[in-house]
Amino acid sequence: MGAPKKYPEELKERATRLAIEARRNPGSRTGAIKRIAEQLGIHPEALRTWVRQAGIDGGDRPGTTTDEAKRIAELEREYRELCCANEILNTALAFSQ
Repeated sequence: MGAPKKYPEELKERATRLAIEARRNPGSRTGAIKRIAEQLGIHPEALRTWVRQAGIDGGDRPGTTTDEAKRIAELEREYRELCCANEILNTALAFSQ
């Protein structure tokens, strides 16, 4: 189970959208993330991370998308479960011989 969310999802989406729009405008691009983060009471690095991930998810930047990261986590969890089951079966086989 992951850590509790510090910021509501609605705030995260709104802040990300505002930052992306502000960075598109050359007049408000400089310091947009810091300014918007301060206005909304968010840590600037959190907003910067959200904007970066939105770029990856949108295909504008290289990296692992949110959906891919979730799938990788599922596969890793399944792998651990299968390794555990395999170890139990090997122990049972060795015990029965």
